[in-house]
Amino acid sequence: MSYYEEEDNSKNSFNLRVWFKLNRFFKPYTKMMIGIVLFMLVSAFIDILMPLFQKHAVDNFIVPMTTVGLNKFIIIYSLSLIIQVMTVVIFARLAIIVEMRMGYDLREEIFTHLQTLSLSYFNTTPVGYIMSRVLSDTNKIGSMIAWGLVDIFWSLTYVIGVFITMLLLNVKLALLVIVVVPIMAIVTVYFQKKLLSTNRKIRKINSKMTGEFNEGITGARTTKTLVIEDKNLHGFTKVTDLMELNSLKMSRLNAVFIPIIVFFGSASTAIVLSRGGYLAMNDMILLGTLSAFLSYAIGIFEPIQQLARIFAEVVSLQANIERVTELLEKEPLIKDTEEVIEKYGDNINPKKENWETIKGEIEFRNVTFKYPDGDEEVLKDFNLKIPAGTNVAIVGETGAGKSTLVNLACRFFEPTQGEILIDGKNYKERSQLWLHSNLGYVLQNPHLFSGTIRENIRYGKLEASDEEVEKAAQIVSADTIVDKLEHGYESEVGENGDRLSTGEKQLISFARAILADPKIFVLDEATSSIDTHTEKLIQDGIEYLLKGRTSFIIAHRLSTIKKADIILVVKDGKIVEQGTHKSLISKRGYYYMLYTKQFEEEKTLEVLK
Repeated sequence: MSYYEEEDNSKNSFNLRVWFKLNRFFKPYTKMMIGIVLFMLVSAFIDILMPLFQKHAVDNFIVPMTTVGLNKFIIIYSLSLIIQVMTVVIFARLAIIVEMRMGYDLREEIFTHLQTLSLSYFNTTPVGYIMSRVLSDTNKIGSMIAWGLVDIFWSLTYVIGVFITMLLLNVKLALLVIVVVPIMAIVTVYFQKKLLSTNRKIRKINSKMTGEFNEGITGARTTKTLVIEDKNLHGFTKVTDLMELNSLKMSRLNAVFIPIIVFFGSASTAIVLSRGGYLAMNDMILLGTLSAFLSYAIGIFEPIQQLARIFAEVVSLQANIERVTELLEKEPLIKDTEEVIEKYGDNINPKKENWETIKGEIEFRNVTFKYPDGDEEVLKDFNLKIPAGTNVAIVGETGAGKSTLVNLACRFFEPTQGEILIDGKNYKERSQLWLHSNLGYVLQNPHLFSGTIRENIRYGKLEASDEEVEKAAQIVSADTIVDKLEHGYESEVGENGDRLSTGEKQLISFARAILADPKIFVLDEATSSIDTHTEKLIQDGIEYLLKGRTSFIIAHRLSTIKKADIILVVKDGKIVEQGTHKSLISKRGYYYMLYTKQFEEEKTLEVLK
């Protein structure tokens, strides 16, 4: 089994240009971010003052054993604490707002952009990749912009402020503390890189492990029937062993790193106590100064570690930003021109008042086509005029390329050369949404949305009444499914319709298509998973549905397309024959061979029954 692998970007250098790509997402929150920084600076300033309050209390109240001026001190100290609490509450609130709203803006922008991308993008891009961009990456970016900004500014302000304050209190003692800082910073940066790299590996392995676990559950029936429990267990054990190996590595790194940091903190405290104690005993510094130095010596190392961690995460975050911006910069394979958008609108803001009524006449004029990722021409100088209301059947063996013509007619792809006309006009001169809004498409494996049967049918026409929904179901005999369910039309279909059989899902999708009342209809082997009895039930419904509409039927059972106006026979991705059922049979060519072969197979199955 294969998984989408994220690249390891933990060693990439910082690149400001990558961050500038998010500038338009920053702008709406510029004032909030300035507010976050200002309130955070006030909080950091008060944090720096706290040991000085301690110094004042020791020198003025504890050592002289007096309470003169204590009330004033308590008031100032209490006010400082109140201001600090207020600033923390305010900047935390602002940071949460920025995190949530920026994440929302990013997700909305990505989801909106995804609606504009061509079908080919979704055919070639793993769902997991897209979901990771929409959910995981946007969350990381929003969180880092909001909280990373707070942590960086607080840590820098606190470290610089503490260094300045210590130097002002006693230069020699300050230098003894400061000399330890570069050594500790180097050690911290080294270990943070190692920890970050290992942590990224663990997250990737965890994704694999989740995938193995998920497939083990969802594919339980197949596993049992193929008797591959041992193989699945071997694969899962291999991943968990790798997880254990890297988790132990992470534990070992922390087991070394944390004691080293504690050692430097203790060493710094020992230096202050040793030298500072000597100076205090000889009345060279005040006892309060020694007390303040101790607090600074103990507290300065945590923000240094925090800075190293955040800078490592900032560099790592570039990968998330690059993936998000790459998706947002992805150009759709098929785009409407500016002139078309100006007149007809786009997928998000259509100007339906300018849409012409579609009749359904389709013409392929000198069409040559090859897929974007292929070199071979699938169609070459192909010409075909399909009058409105014509029923076109496309037949061929599995994998022959039957869907190509339909994909072109539906403008899921565009011709490499030549043009396709709808009602006598090149369909590039009208919007994609105009055409797609007039399409009805029933797939071999239809997708149902989570919700009720009624809701799924109503997707064909959102403003439809309950009576219209039920009438559409009756036309294709989908009401026979409803009658068997306890809650009728209000029955839940489950995720992707898992509570229904494939045939039942197809009937629901037929009803949905009928409700949409499209001018152009496509049945993509839509009855291949329906049993013979059910197929006969909906044949009348299909005839009713196709009447007066241009339709394409990609046929699995050739017996179902005898009445088609035109039959296109596809072999090796190319149309080799075309005509009516009667004319193609009389030619005794490839279609005749396919038809007689399938007819014999069906007869054999009937005898075996």
